[in-house]
Amino acid sequence: MKIPRTLKLGVSFAALSVLAGCGDGGVQEVRDWMTEVRAQTPVSVQKLSEPKKFEPFTYSGKNEFDPFNSTKLSVALAKINAKSTGGIKPDMDRRKEPLESYPLDAIKMVGTLEKPGLSYALLQVDKVVFQAKVGNYIGQNFGMITRITDTEVEIKEIVRDPSGEWTERKAKLELQENKK
Repeated sequence: MKIPRTLKLGVSFAALSVLAGCGDGGVQEVRDWMTEVRAQTPVSVQKLSEPKKFEPFTYSGKNEFDPFNSTKLSVALAKINAKSTGGIKPDMDRRKEPLESYPLDAIKMVGTLEKPGLSYALLQVDKVVFQAKVGNYIGQNFGMITRITDTEVEIKEIVRDPSGEWTERKAKLELQENKK
C-alpha cells in the first residue's frame, strides 16, 4: 500500500509546527526567574568553630600495681582458703553416688523398706527406684541423708554462701502419698 504524498507532507508539517512551539521563549523565562531568586535569597553559611586543642594524656600509674594482675587474684583466693580451712567442707575426693546426679526436686520419696536393724528410703527418679539409707549422699549440693522416717527423709546439704564459705543447709523429701 502506497501512502499519498500529501499525507506525508501533512504529518511532516504538523510535527514541525509542534517543534516550533518549543522555542527559546519559555526557557528564557525560567532563566530570568532563577536569576531573580538567586539575587533575593541570602547565603547563610555558619562559620565553623575552631577545633579543640589536643592535649596528650600521660598515664602516671604505669609503675603501680596492676589491678587485673592474676597474682593479686591468687593472693585473695589463698586468704579465703586460709580462713575456711577450719570450717565445714565437702569431701571432693570421694566417689559420687548415683543419686548425686539428680537435683533434689527431681527425686521423690515413694516409700520405706525395713530390714533387720536398717531402714531404707525408696526414692524414685524418673521411673527408676533407688534404695537409700542413712549416710548415703543425695542431690547435687553434697547432701547426706541424716534420718529416715515413715513419712520423710531428712538431708543435710553443704553449700557455698555468698561470701564463698561452706555452710550446712537442711532439706527433706516427704512421702508423695501424704501430699494432696
